[in-house]
Amino acid sequence: MRGREPIAPKRHIPTQFSWVDHRLVRDGHIRGLSAEALGLYLVLVTVADADGLSWYSESALCRLLAWLLPALRHARDELREAKLIVYQKPLYQVLDLSPLKAMERNTTRSGSGQAVAIGDILRGLAGGGAQ
Repeated sequence: MRGREPIAPKRHIPTQFSWVDHRLVRDGHIRGLSAEALGLYLVLVTVADADGLSWYSESALCRLLAWLLPALRHARDELREAKLIVYQKPLYQVLDLSPLKAMERNTTRSGSGQAVAIGDILRGLAGGGAQ
């Protein structure tokens, strides 16, 4: 199929390489999160082991992201509220993504009382995000 060939076909993928799960966007997990929370999530996904665990300290993350401690704590709280991570000092764990978690977060955090189309709910449960 034309247009599906890699732009750089000889690209080397290192053994410690990790992909960011496309459900992060497709299932709406990033909806409503700040750029800081998304930045922290990217770092945690990148440095986590196979179980999603990371032992980066608050000071190390602040240095890495060029943040002050309150910014890190706020971003971490957003990710915890979104059910994307758990944190128990000094350990972070990136959690698995599920459409149900995204739907729960999006309805809980919005608090707007707005109606949600049944099609959107069913797509979320079936694993297909909004187009």
